[in-house]
Amino acid sequence: MTGPDQKLALSIQSVSKSFGGIQAVRSVSLDVPVGERRALIGPNGAGKTTLFNVVTGELPADGGRIQLFGVDITHKSVQERAKMGLARTYQISQLFLHLTVEQNLFLAASANRGMEFHLFRPWHRYRSERDWVLEVAEQVGLSDHLHDIVSELSHGLQRQLELGMAVAMRPRLLMLDEPAAGLSPTERVTLVSLIKNLPKEITLVLIEHNMELVLDLADRITVMNRGSVLAEGTPAEIRANEEVQRVYLGSSYA
Repeated sequence: MTGPDQKLALSIQSVSKSFGGIQAVRSVSLDVPVGERRALIGPNGAGKTTLFNVVTGELPADGGRIQLFGVDITHKSVQERAKMGLARTYQISQLFLHLTVEQNLFLAASANRGMEFHLFRPWHRYRSERDWVLEVAEQVGLSDHLHDIVSELSHGLQRQLELGMAVAMRPRLLMLDEPAAGLSPTERVTLVSLIKNLPKEITLVLIEHNMELVLDLADRITVMNRGSVLAEGTPAEIRANEEVQRVYLGSSYA
């Protein structure tokens, strides 16, 4: 938990979510300070993605409260949360495959600003947004691919684009759901470098099964099991936790 003077980007308080008779998330509480890199780990079925979906508003919470930068968002819509600075990526890429990289980034950049995008309107009408798109493309290593059709990109470049689209929304809190899924070792190294270089004012929460990536990126780790928080601590503390080793990590990370 954080100290009383530490500002929180995200505060989840006794949040629960059930599907029929199955309780996917059981009274979960966790606090993420502004600027922190927090990893959420645990075995399949632990409730990680369900918790993500509740935080982002794609699923309603059955109970509990969620605060974003001190504002209660428990009953706010996905769009309202996005306008407050919450962005996310998904396990499976959500991209406009038949548009260019530049057009994808532009759509993301304009999403929270009430702008309408017309493919055949002259680009000079969108100068400030285009400048931002170019800046984001540089951040995520896609400057040389702006005019490429997304469906023709490698899986690794598509993952970079998905990260770029989230960044283009100018998030204050960015939630990444298995960003390294399906990547080769080389692609994974590239993605980790890009995530590390994100501006520090962006608070980051990620779900990830690749423990080398988690231990490299995270300031703190929250471990979930069977819908509940099993443990929380620094990477060193989590590696040394015998219960976490038993349930998830195994002895190789001790």
